[in-house]
Amino acid sequence: MICDLARQSNGLCSETGAAEATSGARRAATTRPLRGDEGSAIVEFLGVGLLLLIPLIYLILTLGEIQAATFAVHGGAREAARMLVTAPNAAQGVVDAQAAVDLALADQGFSGGTLQLSCTTDDCLVAGGTVLIEVHLDVPLPWVPDFVQGAVPLVIPVSVTYPVAIDNLAARP
Repeated sequence: MICDLARQSNGLCSETGAAEATSGARRAATTRPLRGDEGSAIVEFLGVGLLLLIPLIYLILTLGEIQAATFAVHGGAREAARMLVTAPNAAQGVVDAQAAVDLALADQGFSGGTLQLSCTTDDCLVAGGTVLIEVHLDVPLPWVPDFVQGAVPLVIPVSVTYPVAIDNLAARP
């Protein structure tokens, strides 16, 4: 017989009373209504997803766009330098350099980059001279509507300056 001291003092302790109390406690435990927290895990997951995951995914996509722009700008500047140095004259070199920048930007899905050339001498292809090639690209933030971009400039500028020394073998007369 299982009874606690409080029941013994009240005279509620007997073999049948203990069995009935135990089975009654089991029935109460199984038929007891839930506390009202069912489904809260789904709500918490959605709350965390909206507050943390969506901005995190947006940040990752934005950083991917900036990284692609960085690759495009660096590749365009490097290829522009090669085109300028191997051109038969400076005018043709500038045209070829712009084409190289446009191709490098288009390869990464961008357009509208600018190319600026500055030479230390009057003629860019003089032996011993240096040419500074600067490529600049404005990367718009992804999924931002046009009316917002008109009000606030939401672009990230990416640029590179690539110096090229003109050696004696690459110089043109």
